[in-house]
Amino acid sequence: MKERYTLPKIFSLDFWKIIFRGASQVMFQENWCGGVLIIAGIFWGSYYSGFPSVAWGAIVGVIVSTLTGYILKLSPEDGDMGLWGYNGILVGCAMPTFLGETLLMWLTLILFAAASTWILVGMNRVFKKFKVTAYTFPFVLLTIFILLATRVMHGLPAPYLSVPELPGPFSSELDTTFKSLATYWLKGISQVFLINSAITGIIFIFALWICNRWAAFWACLSSAIALGVAILLECDSHYIANGLFGFSPVLTGIAVGCTFYNVNWRTTIYAVLAVVTTVYIQAAMDTIAVPWGLPTLTTPFCITTWLFMLPQLKLNSCTKI
Repeated sequence: MKERYTLPKIFSLDFWKIIFRGASQVMFQENWCGGVLIIAGIFWGSYYSGFPSVAWGAIVGVIVSTLTGYILKLSPEDGDMGLWGYNGILVGCAMPTFLGETLLMWLTLILFAAASTWILVGMNRVFKKFKVTAYTFPFVLLTIFILLATRVMHGLPAPYLSVPELPGPFSSELDTTFKSLATYWLKGISQVFLINSAITGIIFIFALWICNRWAAFWACLSSAIALGVAILLECDSHYIANGLFGFSPVLTGIAVGCTFYNVNWRTTIYAVLAVVTTVYIQAAMDTIAVPWGLPTLTTPFCITTWLFMLPQLKLNSCTKI
């Protein structure tokens, strides 16, 4: 074990760079400067919407999950890359988003942010032989369990969780002015961190631009494709207006379009197909989740990316763009 991973030194500058890399790794980036901007975007969006606890939950989540990696003496290489933190920060965003701000909520957040680290390690060992990773599924799994538990744990009130209902008629009326469409598009990017803010979407694009311009391109393109497909298929206008058809396609586009494949015309076509597929899976998962009053979180992204990465197609053989 490297000396810098001993407990007395974890709050060095290098440690904080790892924390910020953990934030950027949600979007498959290993750049602490981009992570700083992502955290800034989360703070802007959460404070502007009147939910500052979401921002502080993100900070607590990424720190706790990263510290867990130190305590469990996990791979220093993974730690340097920020891979201990990205599920933890999403758990930290989700808990205050859906649950009431109580001491038990914060204790639950800390417990499950820590759990996200060892569950990620375990899932990655299972998935290794298939040459894929768990992506954000530890966050999804833990958060769904917590939200289901709140139905019988009255000490964990969930005032912002949807009421269980059967899927039924909904309004398809949507403001399609340019300004509104641009807002929906940007929210599709900001919702990656459960933030409903167009300004945060702009900050996230800038953060990705600093990290990897192709990642920024795919985030923008994927959110636009998802928005167009959702409108074409007359999906629920409330979901469209709040960017809820965009965030999983954004992650899918970045993953397939420029992270796990080189950028070329073949992978571009493949990634566009993956993004469109994610919208369909998002709608299907919404149909499953609504009767339980649950969010889908990033489940559509995980499922779609597994489906498109498991074949291990040799798409990198042609000239890069």
